[in-house]
Amino acid sequence: MVRVTIWNEYRHEREDDEVAAVYPDGIHATLACVFEGDHEVETATLDEPEHGLTEEVLERTDVLLWWGHEAHDEVDDEIVDRVQERVLKGMGLLVLHSAHFSKIFKRLMGTTCNLQWREDGGTERLWVVDPGHPIADGLDESIELPETEMYGEPFDVPEPDRLVFTSWFEGGEVFRSGCCYRRGNGRIFYFRPGHETFPIYENDEIQRVLRNAVEWATPTEGAPRTFGHRK
Repeated sequence: MVRVTIWNEYRHEREDDEVAAVYPDGIHATLACVFEGDHEVETATLDEPEHGLTEEVLERTDVLLWWGHEAHDEVDDEIVDRVQERVLKGMGLLVLHSAHFSKIFKRLMGTTCNLQWREDGGTERLWVVDPGHPIADGLDESIELPETEMYGEPFDVPEPDRLVFTSWFEGGEVFRSGCCYRRGNGRIFYFRPGHETFPIYENDEIQRVLRNAVEWATPTEGAPRTFGHRK
């Protein structure tokens, strides 16, 4: 089985009644249900020792999902180093929604990862622009989300290796919502949907994307690589 670890700040759900009503057991618990049965799943949260991401946890993780929003700066740099090293060695990383501004994603992208946003509960249409990509397997030409937060361009990230989804919003904005990257041996997928006050992770099509993305990001057998300065 693919070994999946889901990381979540787990702050909003404990501090905001509106968020708790949508995700009473935490966003990580809802995401865990997406993979249970077909994957080995464990969760980790910000306020655990070492943010729940010990060397042992990461060593047994094939794909790490990362959800963060209000406490990016509280993530210890030593843990960021640890996650980055594992990605370079082959661990997959799924970066969800507002985790575009996480330390680990900014580190791996080498940019500010800034974007435009508006929290208005408008409609989003997530267009599949690379239907042949494995992450789009089993999807129709678009996914419609009736209530969501708007993210808009410019999105300060490197040009994706592959762009799987482009979003259109009710206000006319567009956004690169499904970006694939490689860093070292690791595969990275940034996926935009997932605001904490909307039950987006309960959407069947969004869950299909997440399962597809985990399969795509799972490490594959290959020649070992060493990363470092040549002597």
